[in-house]
Amino acid sequence: MKIEELRIKIDEVDNDIVQLIAERLSLAEQIGGLKRKQGQQIEDKQRENLILEHIREIAQKKGINESDIEGIYRKIFSTSKSIQGAIVAFQGEIGAYSEEAAINFFGAGIQVKPFESFEDVFRSVEQDESQFGIAPVENSLEGSIRKSYDLLLDSSLKVCGEIELPVSHCLIANPGATLSSIKRIYSHPQALGQCQAFIKHLNCELIPTYDTAGSVKFIKEKMITDGAAIASPRAAEIYSMNIITCGIEDNPNNFTRFFVLAKEDAPPSGNDKTSVVFAVKHKPGALFEFLEQLAINKVNMTKLESRPTRQKPWDYNFYLDFDGHRLDSSVKNTLEHLEDYVIFLKVLGSYPKSKLKARE
Repeated sequence: MKIEELRIKIDEVDNDIVQLIAERLSLAEQIGGLKRKQGQQIEDKQRENLILEHIREIAQKKGINESDIEGIYRKIFSTSKSIQGAIVAFQGEIGAYSEEAAINFFGAGIQVKPFESFEDVFRSVEQDESQFGIAPVENSLEGSIRKSYDLLLDSSLKVCGEIELPVSHCLIANPGATLSSIKRIYSHPQALGQCQAFIKHLNCELIPTYDTAGSVKFIKEKMITDGAAIASPRAAEIYSMNIITCGIEDNPNNFTRFFVLAKEDAPPSGNDKTSVVFAVKHKPGALFEFLEQLAINKVNMTKLESRPTRQKPWDYNFYLDFDGHRLDSSVKNTLEHLEDYVIFLKVLGSYPKSKLKARE
């Protein structure tokens, strides 16, 4: 067969290859849509490894270099994840812990959308500008983030997922700055509160900001040489700043829990959690009677916290987490019985339990 004839056949094969890749990407996009709707992570390493194992076996049988074919498929995976990726809103600047939580939950293929306020994050999802939002709700050292819980009470959005992220703080400054030259420290109040033992020895002015990564961006843009920011190692890398010292948090067991927000919660996974907010009737033993129903129905409570109603002094709402999905028969039955003991009860969402991400 002549060279030109062989080239014609190569062109035909190339057409087939491109057509098959297009079909594969179309299927990946459909899977991405289902994952976004169900609040599932985009990235699935276990599935990727199974595919790679399969194509390496095929390559070996066909006499193709396994590394070469694996490289091609990793590029296909990257493109697929990019197509599948959701738009996720978060509060803060690029490099914030909320952005890191979003990437850890959904995978690197997502498109992140930073906002200055929590209200803007909720509004973005409510108005379909973003498929998901992510909001911090609790820190293992500083407790609950009240603003997030207040917004959850008023919003129609549902909790469809959670992720617990280890938080390691660094003191970050412009090139040339040293620990002895720092006179002011900028960061979010939560981060300042988590590093009190380190900060108190520095005799510095503390300047609260709306975001950890935003504080790094601020001292860089303003060329502040006698100030530093408390933020993540990733924020220092993104803004090309120097890390003076890292691991400055008071307690190494420093984790922040984030809720993933959407218009619908997640379907049952078999290992779920449900979050509700409620107010009990004004009578002796009302809260006890409410909680007793959980015990009677063998529903395991994992968190209970009170918050002022903001409507009447000394009136409180209670935020409760418990094991199980709202569609599970035992949970569904419990929720129906609880209606008899409350002024109101709102299910914030049911979602798969977080797998605690270990410190690296």
